[in-house]
Amino acid sequence: MKKVIFAFIAVSLFVWDANAQRKTPASAQNSNFGIRGGINFFNWGGDDGSNNDYTNRAGFHAGIYGNMFVTDNFAIEPGVYYSQKGTEADNFAESRAILQYIDVPILLRFYASDGFNIFAGPQGSILTKATYEGDAFGNTFEFETDDINDLDAGLVFGVGYNLPVGINVQGSYDLGLTPVFKESDAKIYNRGFKVSLGYSF
Repeated sequence: MKKVIFAFIAVSLFVWDANAQRKTPASAQNSNFGIRGGINFFNWGGDDGSNNDYTNRAGFHAGIYGNMFVTDNFAIEPGVYYSQKGTEADNFAESRAILQYIDVPILLRFYASDGFNIFAGPQGSILTKATYEGDAFGNTFEFETDDINDLDAGLVFGVGYNLPVGINVQGSYDLGLTPVFKESDAKIYNRGFKVSLGYSF
């Protein structure tokens, strides 16, 4: 699966380069790359996740993207981001799961106007670190765990707006489709919202 994700990145960058070279002047000026980051609000959802006292955990994401137009209104946008996910539990220790991923989304954007756009697409994620934390007796306890799946697959969709000066803002939702835990029948998935600010060069 890791090879597939890295292959997606390589192919997307190749297509972006080839696409940029053959664009008409009107659309070529819109193809670009940029940086983006923002705030995450993630939780564990699914049939089994909704029956527990999980609450949203705040984190952040940051990375790069390439935006390549295939028509005047549609663009393909591959990206690579570091992203913090996980959850918090409403219990005596205020325990929390901190999951760190490398996200690789491949988005299709539809531009309804010069600024407003909607987008959706698949996303593959590679787990880089999984940690459980808790507070007790005035101290914070932390330990790493290996019971989280190394790979996560899902869908991303949202809305965005591009400002004339190269700045863009967007809100999106990550719908995880791979169970969080290894060797478990629990239907628990990464689910969450992102609010992002980006800059296109």
